[in-house]
Amino acid sequence: MEQRRLGKHGPSVSVIGFGAFKIGRNQKIKYARPYDLPSDDEVASLLGGALDLGVNYIDTAPAYGISEQRIGKAISHRRGEYTLGTKVGEIFEDGESRYDYSTPAVRASVEQSLRRLRTDVLDIVLIHSDGRDLEIMQQTDIVTTLGQLRDAGKIRRIGLSGKTVEGARAALDWADVIMVEYHSEDRSHEPVITEAAERGVGVVVKKALASGRLAPADALRFVLDNPGVCSAVVGTLSLDHLAANVRGC
Repeated sequence: MEQRRLGKHGPSVSVIGFGAFKIGRNQKIKYARPYDLPSDDEVASLLGGALDLGVNYIDTAPAYGISEQRIGKAISHRRGEYTLGTKVGEIFEDGESRYDYSTPAVRASVEQSLRRLRTDVLDIVLIHSDGRDLEIMQQTDIVTTLGQLRDAGKIRRIGLSGKTVEGARAALDWADVIMVEYHSEDRSHEPVITEAAERGVGVVVKKALASGRLAPADALRFVLDNPGVCSAVVGTLSLDHLAANVRGC
């Protein structure tokens, strides 16, 4: 599995990352087909198999239902083998998302993620934007709070998982990593990806398959042909599908 450095001073991560949404949540989804949550044994097999394939970047979030708990239970004994990213700002409870970017909420979220994931440090923590990228960064203390948590050693790298080009570009002034939507049907973030690479900021791509609308092989090759992209996160419940994606890259 090819690896690329996640920003100027970041770790080397697999060009395909594992998106852990589907192992924890199947309500209010944007995927075309419904699915059942896997069992604990199936999660352990899937995550362990992903690491064995060389997929060493795992992306999760409190908003992904029970995803964090399941990752911690399944592979915390292999903690040194992977780069772990999670988020702050959104939680999903009782079938609804709730957003809170205040300092107390962010600090509590990080502590909860540390416990759920059974780790002493989070490799990456991103702001989980609700779409108001600039407002969140400019009118709350979240960037300062994440910086303080990084300085305290609870987080290694901070950044934004946003929805707008303007937000991604603004985040380049402080972020170690940005996560953006990018695929052949939406190339709006392409200039920001280039600028991020020039400034030493890592770029992770979400929705590389356009939420399942694009053929994996062609879609991933399009994304990874961009040298500014460090990793493309793919969500799946099938180890065979993940292995096929790995072989295609």
